[in-house]
Formats: sequence, structure tokens, C-alpha cells
Amino acid sequence: MPPAPGLARFNRLDDAAARSVLREICASTSWAARLLAHRPYAGPEELYAAGDAAVAALTAADLAEAMAGHPPIGRPKPGDPVSAREQRGMAGAPDELRAEMLELNLAYQEKFGHVFLICATGRTAGEMRDAARARLGNTPEAERETVRTELGRINRIRLARLAEAGPPEEDAHP
Repeated sequence: MPPAPGLARFNRLDDAAARSVLREICASTSWAARLLAHRPYAGPEELYAAGDAAVAALTAADLAEAMAGHPPIGRPKPGDPVSAREQRGMAGAPDELRAEMLELNLAYQEKFGHVFLICATGRTAGEMRDAARARLGNTPEAERETVRTELGRINRIRLARLAEAGPPEEDAHP
């Protein structure tokens, strides 16, 4: 059976265009390079497995690079529909909760040196706040692994969108 249409379009991209698409999914150059090296993908599960293996192989520096591509929870990148869609659970949050999330983001960044990363898709503002509160108690080592898990979840959701819909048409070269 041929791969999903979106995945087939991704498989046909030249390396530079494919790398660009992958870097939109995850800002880590190492992660993108690992996925690029395994093209073409026969199906979505093969793509997801490669993505999971690439996340597992990220060094601390690679994780930092990946996290740098994510805006703080409650402040999606202006004009970025992906960021806004993923963080929609914060969109209708009351002002008090949004202010508390900002304080938690700042405390988290102060303690760990990077943004609070969570797979926000499908989570409410309260769930994200509660997770931030709980994770502030983690050691840096435990939090690094939690971040790795969350990054893997985010990447899988984004890879699924890629496999289904494919890269933007202007990037898809037959």
C-alpha cells in the first residue's frame, strides 16, 4: 500500500525543503537530520518510530535547541496558527489564571533555564497550570526527561499532521 498522500509528498521533497519542513516540526537540527536520513518513509508508523528514536537520541544541547523553538504557554507565536491551535486551551482562560501561568512560566524558566514545555494539545488552562506547578518541584535531571517525553508527544502530533496533509503545497516539489 502506498504511503498517505501527505507523506508521499514529503518523501518527494528535495533535502533542503524536507529539512525546512522538519525544522518547523522540531527546531532541533539533530532531530531533523535523523528523520531526513531515513527517507523515504513507507508509512506513518515508520515516520513516528523514526521521530521517537530521534527524540530519544537528543543530547542536552539538542533538547535546548528544540525548546528554543517553542513559545511560552499562554503566549503563542504571533501569526503562527500551529502555535495558536496547540495552545487553544489557554485562549479562553480567565485573566487570573493567565497571570498565574505567566508567573509559573517565569519561575520555571528561572529554575530550569528554558521554557516550560508541555504538549498543550487537548489540555485545559487549569491542567497546564497544575502541570507547571507540579513540575517546578522536579530536579533538573527529572525535568529534562519530562521535557523529552513532552517534546516527543508534540512531535508525534505534528508528524501525524504532516503524514495526513503533507507539507504546504508551495514546498512540495514532485
